[in-house]
Amino acid sequence: MLNGQKIVVVMPAYNAARTLRQTYDEVMAHGIVDLVIVVDDASHDETVAIARTLPNVQVEAHPENRGYGANQKTCYRLALAAGADIIIMIHPDYQYTPQLIPAMAALVASGLYPCVLGSRILGGGALRGGMPWWKYVSNRFLTFVENFLTGAKLSEYHTELQRFCFRQSNPCSGHRPWVRDRGGNLPSSLHAGSVIDQFP
Repeated sequence: MLNGQKIVVVMPAYNAARTLRQTYDEVMAHGIVDLVIVVDDASHDETVAIARTLPNVQVEAHPENRGYGANQKTCYRLALAAGADIIIMIHPDYQYTPQLIPAMAALVASGLYPCVLGSRILGGGALRGGMPWWKYVSNRFLTFVENFLTGAKLSEYHTELQRFCFRQSNPCSGHRPWVRDRGGNLPSSLHAGSVIDQFP
């Protein structure tokens, strides 16, 4: 809870047994997260079993692999059903640190920004962090095209949005049925006039 607002962290998971507990521990260490929702997309490891041992965690397991977009939509649907005021998505593979959760949640809770996203590009850490060069080049090209089409100046649209917060009432939360990709909510949010902040 932050400024009287319920904070829910969602984790779209696939074969994340090795890093799930570490990610969870760091998320909860801040003392502001009310609930963690883990949505497992038919993992082949012990992701679900581990998630069910963690306190304040709601677990949903897809019976078959539905893909990343469907996993993300399940995450948001469950978070909204749980009464979340602010939703933060972070992947349990620990490629992104949960350390920025308090700062990013505060920007949303204070009303400064309806959306805040984490960027691997800002600060130049993408390649140093292990992003393959071909993904980096593809990311930069797609981001250029999407910025051109939307008139925005985001550093990337295809971040895995590990640190993405939004108010329940914000258009970011309105995942339409045809939005299947991980960046689909950003153009719709920009179209609705939302201002998006970014963190490296």
